[in-house]
Amino acid sequence: MENKKAIFIFLLLGIIWGSNFIYMKLATIYISELQVVFLRVLFGFIPVLIYTIYKKTMRIEHFKYAFHFFIMSLLGASVYYYYFVKASSLLLSGITGALSASVPLFAFILAVIFLKDEKLDKRLFGILLGLIGVVLIAKPYELDVFESNIEGIKAIILGSLVVGSSFVYAKRFISPLKIHFSALTTYQLAFATITLSLFVDYNGISDITLNLNVLLGTIIGLGLLGTGLAFILYYYLIEHLGAVRASSATYLPPIVALLIGFFIVGEDIDLIDLMGTVLILFGVYMINRKV
Repeated sequence: MENKKAIFIFLLLGIIWGSNFIYMKLATIYISELQVVFLRVLFGFIPVLIYTIYKKTMRIEHFKYAFHFFIMSLLGASVYYYYFVKASSLLLSGITGALSASVPLFAFILAVIFLKDEKLDKRLFGILLGLIGVVLIAKPYELDVFESNIEGIKAIILGSLVVGSSFVYAKRFISPLKIHFSALTTYQLAFATITLSLFVDYNGISDITLNLNVLLGTIIGLGLLGTGLAFILYYYLIEHLGAVRASSATYLPPIVALLIGFFIVGEDIDLIDLMGTVLILFGVYMINRKV
């Protein structure tokens, strides 16, 4: 029964994460990228805070590590989300989702550079496959497409590097603290909410209410579910399946994003895009498998 529950959560998490990209794209039609990030973090923070209060995992002594929580709020939320929202506004939602699969590639590259216990070894082949996939989706051989896509590609790569660096930072500075994941996530999103509230331009943010579907997609789909519930579900999988098996959940969102983009939104996704996605996912598999 417990195993079936984990599989259900595994699939649900893939659907939630995979649908984030269309929500981000639609929201940027009405409000700015930073405003989208602010709403996402704000409404994602709420369920996480409630869950943490329920679990009673917050401790006053944790705040002596506030600097680390602040850095993680930038790397694992504010800045990372901003670049992904930026990419979503410039690229097809399915393509953004496909490129997001490259996050583990960049995380591993950064880990090799900054962590002594990570070695390049035979996983170099996986990195090369993944990068080839990114290049295929970028379509540099079609100059007119490349000109319109270059800013979006740069944004998704920057976002992937930022969130990849958050994994490295967390392994080096956060994991040794042995703080429960719910408390860590609460601190991270709390700092992100405070920081964004100080820097976001509220002018025009109410325009999101002009379209009820987009408003609900942003608050519920992107915030409550895509950020808050997704954090809780993912760490549930880590607790019950282990970090390696739980990380396999990241294989589903790119596929879900492509399916939503092609079948529901009607985006022009071609065979090259699918081939690029397969190469990225296979590259991620190669660097995650035991050698």
